[in-house]
Amino acid sequence: MEKVALVTGSSSGIGLLTAVELALNGHRVVATMRNLESRGRLEEAAHKAGVRDRLDLRRLDITEFDSLPGAVDAIVRDHGRVDVLVNNAGFSSAGFGEDMQLHEIRDQLETNFFGSVAMTKAVLPVMRKQKSGHIIQVSSVGGRAAPPMLGAYSASKFALEGWSEAVRIEVHSLGIRVVLVEPGSYDTDIWTRNVKVAAGALDPASPNKERSQRFAEFVKSSAKHRRDAREVAKLIVCVARDPNPKLRYLIGGDAKVQIWLKRIVPWRKYERMIAKAVKIDQ
Repeated sequence: MEKVALVTGSSSGIGLLTAVELALNGHRVVATMRNLESRGRLEEAAHKAGVRDRLDLRRLDITEFDSLPGAVDAIVRDHGRVDVLVNNAGFSSAGFGEDMQLHEIRDQLETNFFGSVAMTKAVLPVMRKQKSGHIIQVSSVGGRAAPPMLGAYSASKFALEGWSEAVRIEVHSLGIRVVLVEPGSYDTDIWTRNVKVAAGALDPASPNKERSQRFAEFVKSSAKHRRDAREVAKLIVCVARDPNPKLRYLIGGDAKVQIWLKRIVPWRKYERMIAKAVKIDQ
């Protein structure tokens, strides 16, 4: 039986690449995005890979919570099942905690955490009935080690990690597998189009203005070291095909080094190292 995968946030980055890789590996892919006018890059990549006919493109905003069960029901009506959910849709908010407004932090969690929770809850009844399914949460190394300036983003991923860990245990006996994929720094739009800078960070009166500028320079200079996000997409496909995957998959040399350092380096030394590395130690 043809397996059906539902991927959120498919218009760019890891979501786009994952949709194409899943299609290449025999899945029927329902590739969703908040705005179908943004489908051009995905369609181009799918045509190039020869899998456009395996993609069903649909509009889906994961923050429109009440609409999600109906959207999943429509997918089941049209394709018969949902075997894989890839919760990828999300964005990053950047700014010192002092500069970020509460509504900006809420918006971050609304998408990255509550959106993924709502999507998971929408597919669980389907997978329970099937007695099978994979729910793959695209988390981040930032869900285990919070970098400065990305506190709201890390908060959303820390929350996703904790919630997913609990749900994995709850649904394992039902044949459902919940998995966390934790990429490090990869070349995706999360660093460009999908980043929101806190309004306070741009305020000339912010006491953190100079440090914010130095951090922005660090992010720009590190771009050349970011790896090809296809590595993450290929890992997600492997997880989707594994009948008994692990809970966590940390991917990327920088991510592994960061977690290793956090484990073995005394905290006071670790925090000084991080502040110096991202140029906010002054």
